[in-house]
Amino acid sequence: MTPPSPAIGVLALQGAFEVHARRLAELGADAILVRKPGQLAALDALVIPGGESTTFLKHLERTGFYDVLNQFVHSKPAFGTCAGCILLAKEVTNPHQPSLGALDIAVERNAYGRQNDSTILTAETSLPGGSLEMVFIRAPRITRISNGIEVLAKRGDSPVLVRQGHILASTFHPELSDDPRVHQLFLDIVRSSTL
Repeated sequence: MTPPSPAIGVLALQGAFEVHARRLAELGADAILVRKPGQLAALDALVIPGGESTTFLKHLERTGFYDVLNQFVHSKPAFGTCAGCILLAKEVTNPHQPSLGALDIAVERNAYGRQNDSTILTAETSLPGGSLEMVFIRAPRITRISNGIEVLAKRGDSPVLVRQGHILASTFHPELSDDPRVHQLFLDIVRSSTL
């Protein structure tokens, strides 16, 4: 018997949420665009896409979403990309801002420059299948990791893809690459946590 498809929400407030949802659906997940806090109760996991982290926070606080989301990411699998990584981090600088604190890392916002400094790089990864294409858009830099953090890819000396238990985060945009491995890893995390 085939196990049911996991219900993975994609926070649909800003960023390339439809691209994340399409990738997850292609990999066999039941991808659901999430716009209201009440939708989280029916989900197995959540993707927090890129965008602008301060705008994310304002919207989440204004709609009463923040507390529900905070509880969710501390108990169920979550994957944050770019601004989503910032929201999941324990510490945020440049400037300091509140965060969900589910991932024991420190992140410096916009560390790689402005929009016109955006770039596409290929780097080694511990994921099977060779090097990984990474799309950086006004990307944050992970400046500190705790002992419990697994580094899966780096840009120079800086981690850009990390995992801590049920939390996955990237400072780049894997949804903008044709390579599905990062989303597949998250799907594997979700499936193993719901068994």
